[in-house]
Amino acid sequence: MMTIIQDIRYAIRAFGKSPAFFLTTVATLALGIGASTSIFSVVNGIALRPLPFPDADRLVAVYATDEDGESNSHSGANF
Repeated sequence: MMTIIQDIRYAIRAFGKSPAFFLTTVATLALGIGASTSIFSVVNGIALRPLPFPDADRLVAVYATDEDGESNSHSGANF
């Protein structure tokens, strides 16, 4: 435990001698943590959270196929 306290004191003295490096380090860490958090929030909302439907794994999409084999959306009458 004593070595950790000595390391913390040394770090404070070193950062006191070069405050620009300290501020750059803190800003870089803040941007990295913020970017990681925001990316995880987006991925969690889009890909990881299950759909809000019962039996969401049974949802399907229906497309109409024309003579060329291309899939297109369709109207209710075609369905």
